[in-house]
Amino acid sequence: MNKELIIDQLIDIGKRLWQREYVAANDGNITVKIGDDEYLVTAAGVSKGFMTRDMIITVNGKGKVFDKNPKYKPSSEVKMHLEVYKMRDDIGSVVHAHPPFATAYAVGGNALNKLILPEAILTLGVVPVAKYATPSTMEIPESIQPYVNNSDAILLQNHGALCFGIDLETAYFRMETLEHYAKILHIAQQNGLVKCLDEKQINDLMKVRKDLNIPGRVSFD
Repeated sequence: MNKELIIDQLIDIGKRLWQREYVAANDGNITVKIGDDEYLVTAAGVSKGFMTRDMIITVNGKGKVFDKNPKYKPSSEVKMHLEVYKMRDDIGSVVHAHPPFATAYAVGGNALNKLILPEAILTLGVVPVAKYATPSTMEIPESIQPYVNNSDAILLQNHGALCFGIDLETAYFRMETLEHYAKILHIAQQNGLVKCLDEKQINDLMKVRKDLNIPGRVSFD
């Protein structure tokens, strides 16, 4: 897929995040790796539901802007995204959003560690929660470092969620799965009806995961 098509896809994914209420106002940010040291990043201070092509900026692995005289600045959260790419050479896209149910668990400092749904187990495993860090600072990259190598989704305490994958669609769908999982778990806990899968059932799912060659990494710690 060429750069122009990826920009179109990025704009579409931003719209989906906004339509599903995973972001509000100017929340959230998205990046896509398009070269060895080249990344597309959404602009700071823009709604993800109404992005235009000039709101997508190209930066290198240190956050330096490639575009000449860009109208917008890259998201201040790009440091967090670049940390993921630095640690994982299999990652092609990172999505940060504030999906309500998943973020509610993050606000409580609670990992999503109830293994209740096969789909979530196959793609996410246990979703850890990184300690609170001030947005837009180097505290955020440091806070996620312990989890990036073992997970493809991380809750950010009192902040939101971070998902990543081999490409933009995979990263976005992990965000959808994360929120769906959090919502179902919340409802189940309200009803007092949480029955987790046992060790054998989880091991069987891991065999299925291997057979399906699902990319990425899951952890159960």
